[in-house]
Amino acid sequence: MEVLLDPVTLALLCAVAFAAGFIDAIAGGGGLLTVPALLTAGLPPHLVLGTNKLAATFGSVTASYTYYKKKLFDPMFWRHALFATAVGACIGVLVVDQISKTTLEKVLPILILLAAIYSLFAKVPRDDQQQLPVQSQKHIWTQRTQGFVLGFYDGIAGPGTGSFWMVSSMALYKINLLLTSGLARTMNFISNGVALVTFGLLGHIHYQLGIAMGICLMAGSYLGAHTAIRFGSKLIKPLFILMVMAIACRLLWQQWSAA
Repeated sequence: MEVLLDPVTLALLCAVAFAAGFIDAIAGGGGLLTVPALLTAGLPPHLVLGTNKLAATFGSVTASYTYYKKKLFDPMFWRHALFATAVGACIGVLVVDQISKTTLEKVLPILILLAAIYSLFAKVPRDDQQQLPVQSQKHIWTQRTQGFVLGFYDGIAGPGTGSFWMVSSMALYKINLLLTSGLARTMNFISNGVALVTFGLLGHIHYQLGIAMGICLMAGSYLGAHTAIRFGSKLIKPLFILMVMAIACRLLWQQWSAA
Protein backbone atom coordinates (compact mmCIF):
# COMPACT_ATOMS: atom_id res chain seq x y z
CA MET A 1 0.00 0.00 0.00
CA GLU A 2 1.42 3.39 -1.03
CA VAL A 3 0.93 6.24 1.44
CA LEU A 4 2.07 9.72 0.45
CA LEU A 5 3.51 11.96 3.18
CA ASP A 6 4.22 15.68 2.99
CA PRO A 7 7.82 16.87 3.66
CA VAL A 8 6.96 18.36 7.07
CA THR A 9 5.42 15.11 8.32
CA LEU A 10 8.37 13.12 6.99
CA ALA A 11 10.83 15.45 8.75
CA LEU A 12 8.93 15.15 12.04
CA LEU A 13 8.86 11.36 11.78
CA CYS A 14 12.62 11.30 11.15
CA ALA A 15 13.20 13.54 14.19
CA VAL A 16 11.11 11.19 16.32
CA ALA A 17 13.10 8.25 14.95
CA PHE A 18 16.40 9.88 15.98
CA ALA A 19 15.13 10.44 19.54
CA ALA A 20 13.74 6.89 19.66
CA GLY A 21 17.06 5.42 18.52
CA PHE A 22 18.96 7.35 21.20
CA ILE A 23 16.61 6.25 23.98
CA ASP A 24 16.29 2.68 22.74
CA ALA A 25 20.07 2.16 22.64
CA ILE A 26 20.28 3.19 26.31
CA ALA A 27 17.10 1.97 27.97
CA GLY A 28 14.79 0.28 25.45
CA GLY A 29 11.27 1.39 24.62
CA GLY A 30 11.97 3.43 21.50
CA GLY A 31 8.88 1.96 19.87
CA LEU A 32 6.81 3.92 22.37
CA LEU A 33 7.76 7.00 20.32
CA THR A 34 7.79 5.68 16.75
CA VAL A 35 4.59 3.60 16.71
CA PRO A 36 2.27 6.39 17.95
CA ALA A 37 4.02 8.85 15.60
CA LEU A 38 3.38 6.60 12.60
CA LEU A 39 -0.25 6.12 13.61
CA THR A 40 -0.67 9.88 13.99
CA ALA A 41 0.74 10.34 10.48
CA GLY A 42 -2.23 8.36 9.15
CA LEU A 43 -0.67 5.01 8.29
CA PRO A 44 -2.92 1.95 8.74
CA PRO A 45 -1.98 -0.21 11.75
CA HIS A 46 -0.57 -3.20 9.83
CA LEU A 47 1.64 -0.87 7.78
CA VAL A 48 2.74 0.88 10.98
CA LEU A 49 3.96 -2.40 12.49
CA GLY A 50 5.91 -3.47 9.42
CA THR A 51 7.43 -0.04 8.77
CA ASN A 52 8.39 0.33 12.42
CA LYS A 53 10.17 -3.04 12.30
CA LEU A 54 12.18 -1.90 9.27
CA ALA A 55 13.23 1.33 10.99
CA ALA A 56 13.89 -0.42 14.31
CA THR A 57 16.15 -2.98 12.66
CA PHE A 58 18.45 -0.19 11.45
CA GLY A 59 18.76 1.15 14.98
CA SER A 60 19.13 -2.18 16.75
CA VAL A 61 21.89 -3.43 14.43
CA THR A 62 23.87 -0.22 15.03
CA ALA A 63 23.51 -0.39 18.82
CA SER A 64 24.20 -4.13 19.01
CA TYR A 65 27.36 -3.82 16.89
CA THR A 66 28.60 -0.96 19.09
CA TYR A 67 28.16 -3.02 22.26
CA TYR A 68 29.81 -6.03 20.59
CA LYS A 69 32.79 -3.96 19.47
CA LYS A 70 33.22 -2.66 23.03
CA LYS A 71 33.19 -6.31 24.27
CA LEU A 72 29.92 -5.85 26.12
CA PHE A 73 28.21 -8.73 24.29
CA ASP A 74 29.58 -12.26 23.82
CA PRO A 75 27.63 -14.04 21.03
CA MET A 76 29.01 -17.48 21.93
CA PHE A 77 27.97 -17.16 25.56
CA TRP A 78 24.43 -16.05 24.58
CA ARG A 79 24.04 -18.36 21.55
CA HIS A 80 21.14 -20.29 23.09
CA ALA A 81 19.22 -17.08 23.72
CA LEU A 82 19.96 -15.86 20.18
CA PHE A 83 18.51 -18.97 18.57
CA ALA A 84 15.47 -19.14 20.88
CA THR A 85 14.71 -15.45 20.28
CA ALA A 86 14.70 -15.95 16.50
CA VAL A 87 12.38 -18.96 16.77
CA GLY A 88 10.04 -17.15 19.18
CA ALA A 89 9.81 -14.04 16.98
CA CYS A 90 9.06 -16.12 13.88
CA ILE A 91 6.27 -18.02 15.61
CA GLY A 92 4.90 -14.83 17.15
CA VAL A 93 4.49 -13.12 13.78
CA LEU A 94 2.93 -16.22 12.21
CA VAL A 95 0.25 -16.52 14.90
CA VAL A 96 -0.46 -12.81 15.41
CA ASP A 97 -3.57 -12.90 13.23
CA GLN A 98 -4.78 -16.20 14.67
CA ILE A 99 -5.22 -15.27 18.34
CA SER A 100 -7.08 -12.64 20.32
CA LYS A 101 -4.74 -10.07 21.84
CA THR A 102 -7.38 -8.66 24.22
CA THR A 103 -6.10 -10.50 27.29
CA LEU A 104 -2.46 -9.73 26.47
CA GLU A 105 -3.21 -6.05 26.00
CA LYS A 106 -4.96 -5.91 29.39
CA VAL A 107 -2.24 -7.78 31.29
CA LEU A 108 0.75 -6.11 29.59
CA PRO A 109 0.56 -2.76 31.47
CA ILE A 110 0.47 -4.59 34.81
CA LEU A 111 3.55 -6.62 33.86
CA ILE A 112 5.39 -3.46 32.84
CA LEU A 113 4.50 -1.74 36.12
CA LEU A 114 5.88 -4.73 38.01
CA ALA A 115 9.03 -4.42 35.92
CA ALA A 116 9.29 -0.74 36.83
CA ILE A 117 8.85 -1.50 40.54
CA TYR A 118 11.57 -4.12 40.34
CA SER A 119 13.95 -1.70 38.61
CA LEU A 120 13.37 0.92 41.31
CA PHE A 121 14.32 -1.37 44.18
CA ALA A 122 16.70 -3.87 42.60
CA LYS A 123 20.36 -3.63 43.56
CA VAL A 124 22.35 -2.64 40.48
CA PRO A 125 25.88 -4.10 40.15
CA ARG A 126 28.70 -1.60 39.76
CA ASP A 127 29.73 -0.68 36.22
CA ASP A 128 33.17 -2.23 36.76
CA GLN A 129 31.59 -5.62 37.47
CA GLN A 130 31.74 -6.96 33.92
CA GLN A 131 31.79 -10.71 34.63
CA LEU A 132 29.26 -13.01 32.99
CA PRO A 133 27.70 -15.79 35.09
CA VAL A 134 29.14 -19.29 35.02
CA GLN A 135 27.62 -21.33 32.19
CA SER A 136 25.55 -24.33 33.35
CA GLN A 137 22.73 -26.56 32.08
CA LYS A 138 20.23 -24.55 34.10
CA HIS A 139 21.61 -21.34 32.63
CA ILE A 140 21.26 -22.73 29.09
CA TRP A 141 17.57 -23.52 29.63
CA THR A 142 17.05 -20.11 31.22
CA GLN A 143 18.46 -18.50 28.07
CA ARG A 144 16.24 -20.61 25.83
CA THR A 145 13.07 -19.89 27.81
CA GLN A 146 13.75 -16.18 28.14
CA GLY A 147 14.68 -15.85 24.47
CA PHE A 148 11.63 -17.72 23.19
CA VAL A 149 9.13 -15.86 25.40
CA LEU A 150 10.48 -12.39 24.67
CA GLY A 151 11.03 -13.16 20.98
CA PHE A 152 7.45 -14.41 20.73
CA TYR A 153 6.19 -11.28 22.47
CA ASP A 154 8.16 -9.03 20.11
CA GLY A 155 6.63 -10.90 17.17
CA ILE A 156 3.01 -10.47 18.27
CA ALA A 157 3.23 -7.05 19.95
CA GLY A 158 6.57 -5.38 20.62
CA PRO A 159 6.33 -2.32 22.92
CA GLY A 160 8.76 -2.53 25.81
CA THR A 161 10.61 -5.64 24.59
CA GLY A 162 14.02 -4.06 25.20
CA SER A 163 12.99 -3.00 28.69
CA PHE A 164 11.71 -6.52 29.43
CA TRP A 165 15.07 -7.90 28.32
CA MET A 166 16.87 -5.55 30.69
CA VAL A 167 14.65 -6.27 33.72
CA SER A 168 14.62 -10.05 33.26
CA SER A 169 18.36 -10.25 32.51
CA MET A 170 19.33 -8.29 35.62
CA ALA A 171 17.13 -10.58 37.71
CA LEU A 172 18.21 -13.87 36.09
CA TYR A 173 21.93 -13.34 35.53
CA LYS A 174 22.95 -10.62 38.04
CA ILE A 175 24.92 -8.72 35.39
CA ASN A 176 25.44 -4.97 35.33
CA LEU A 177 23.52 -2.47 33.22
CA LEU A 178 26.10 -2.15 30.47
CA LEU A 179 26.16 -5.92 29.84
CA THR A 180 22.38 -5.97 30.12
CA SER A 181 22.07 -3.17 27.56
CA GLY A 182 24.34 -5.04 25.13
CA LEU A 183 22.28 -8.21 25.52
CA ALA A 184 18.94 -6.40 25.15
CA ARG A 185 19.97 -4.46 22.04
CA THR A 186 21.29 -7.58 20.29
CA MET A 187 18.21 -9.66 21.07
CA ASN A 188 16.04 -6.80 19.84
CA PHE A 189 17.96 -6.87 16.56
CA ILE A 190 17.34 -10.61 16.18
CA SER A 191 13.59 -10.42 16.85
CA ASN A 192 13.21 -7.27 14.76
CA GLY A 193 15.02 -8.86 11.82
CA VAL A 194 12.94 -12.04 11.87
CA ALA A 195 9.68 -10.05 12.17
CA LEU A 196 10.82 -7.70 9.39
CA VAL A 197 11.27 -10.55 6.91
CA THR A 198 7.79 -11.87 7.71
CA PHE A 199 6.13 -8.46 7.41
CA GLY A 200 7.95 -7.94 4.12
CA LEU A 201 6.59 -11.19 2.72
CA LEU A 202 3.10 -10.06 3.75
CA GLY A 203 3.57 -6.68 2.00
CA HIS A 204 3.13 -4.64 5.19
CA ILE A 205 6.10 -2.25 4.87
CA HIS A 206 6.39 1.33 3.60
CA TYR A 207 9.98 0.98 2.42
CA GLN A 208 10.81 4.62 1.64
CA LEU A 209 9.57 5.83 5.02
CA GLY A 210 11.08 2.89 6.89
CA ILE A 211 14.52 3.45 5.36
CA ALA A 212 14.42 7.21 6.02
CA MET A 213 13.43 6.68 9.66
CA GLY A 214 15.89 3.81 9.92
CA ILE A 215 18.84 6.03 8.96
CA CYS A 216 17.82 8.50 11.67
CA LEU A 217 17.40 5.65 14.14
CA MET A 218 20.91 4.46 13.29
CA ALA A 219 22.33 7.89 14.08
CA GLY A 220 20.41 8.09 17.36
CA SER A 221 21.38 4.53 18.32
CA TYR A 222 25.06 5.18 17.63
CA LEU A 223 25.02 8.26 19.82
CA GLY A 224 22.93 6.57 22.50
CA ALA A 225 25.12 3.45 22.74
CA HIS A 226 28.32 5.50 23.06
CA THR A 227 26.64 7.77 25.61
CA ALA A 228 25.58 4.74 27.69
CA ILE A 229 29.09 3.25 27.56
CA ARG A 230 30.64 6.56 28.58
CA PHE A 231 28.31 7.50 31.45
CA GLY A 232 27.26 4.03 32.66
CA SER A 233 24.43 3.35 35.10
CA LYS A 234 24.18 6.98 36.26
CA LEU A 235 22.54 7.73 32.92
CA ILE A 236 21.08 4.34 32.04
CA LYS A 237 19.06 3.59 35.16
CA PRO A 238 17.05 6.86 35.30
CA LEU A 239 16.27 6.70 31.57
CA PHE A 240 15.43 3.02 31.85
CA ILE A 241 12.95 3.62 34.69
CA LEU A 242 11.48 6.61 32.85
CA MET A 243 10.86 4.55 29.72
CA VAL A 244 9.31 1.66 31.68
CA MET A 245 6.97 4.05 33.49
CA ALA A 246 6.06 5.80 30.24
CA ILE A 247 5.26 2.51 28.51
CA ALA A 248 3.15 1.36 31.46
CA CYS A 249 1.18 4.61 31.74
CA ARG A 250 0.47 4.80 28.02
CA LEU A 251 -0.70 1.20 27.81
CA LEU A 252 -2.78 1.47 30.98
CA TRP A 253 -4.57 4.52 29.60
CA GLN A 254 -4.98 3.01 26.13
CA GLN A 255 -6.30 -0.40 27.21
CA TRP A 256 -8.16 0.16 30.45
CA SER A 257 -9.79 3.49 29.56
CA ALA A 258 -11.50 1.75 26.62
CA ALA A 259 -12.85 -1.02 28.83
